[in-house]
Amino acid sequence: MLTPRTEHLIDLALDEDAGLGDVTSRAIFAPTHRSRGFISAGQDLVVCGLEVAARVFTRVDPALAVKLVARDGQRVKTGAKVLTVTGPTGALLTAERTALNFLQRLSGVATQARRFADAVEGTGVRVVDTRKTTPGWRALEKYAVRCGGCVNHRSSLGEHVLIKDNHIAAAGSLAKAVQLARAAAPHLAKIEVEAKTLAEVREALRAGAEVILLDNMTPDRVEAALALIGGCAVVEVSGGVRYETLRAYAQPGVDVISIGALTHSAPAADLSLTVLPQRGK
Repeated sequence: MLTPRTEHLIDLALDEDAGLGDVTSRAIFAPTHRSRGFISAGQDLVVCGLEVAARVFTRVDPALAVKLVARDGQRVKTGAKVLTVTGPTGALLTAERTALNFLQRLSGVATQARRFADAVEGTGVRVVDTRKTTPGWRALEKYAVRCGGCVNHRSSLGEHVLIKDNHIAAAGSLAKAVQLARAAAPHLAKIEVEAKTLAEVREALRAGAEVILLDNMTPDRVEAALALIGGCAVVEVSGGVRYETLRAYAQPGVDVISIGALTHSAPAADLSLTVLPQRGK
């Protein structure tokens, strides 16, 4: 995940937190003072973002030696070490908060995704994310979703056609929106249409939509829509789906369930850095 965008995010985060230096660490520790430390889990979690956290440390000071003792996507128990770091104390402490911010956020998303993936295990339904991501963090957060066992929906507006309610309102009708999209879209593009009612499901079918998104329907209404669709389109369910109701929506005939909460509502995971004096120093 160490793409140029990620490197830029790291630089922005370090400039935000330490652009004026670390006055506390600089005042207390000489440049020659060394320490060793480790990051450990304060809860059971799915770890994600280890390479990013490691890069934060080495970006602050290449003299910091980082070792990963877990891997992204791994389930770890409370107290487990996931990363160790050794080197100049001042640099280690300067990097601490930024490294943890990346690691806690991405591990939180991965842990949330793991819960949702486990909830539909055995149904054949895939849980996918949405574009409700932190601005600038989309690639990282979608990577964390994959580490947690869920699947990515489109990563940008340019990936496939998805006609939503506001497109339909502006075009004048669902059928008109589909007609215009099909005329201009690449010839291999599938047309996905959002439907909020059973009448819109029928209209989407008549318009030849290859994918129908059932938006904010109850499980009973989803069942009725599936009977209308009869396998003639890929079915996505979205809107109003919570962890507690996820299994009720994972019905035969549903292909994917998209859930914004995988990213926008994932709590930060509990990870912390423990620093010890370097032995023999």
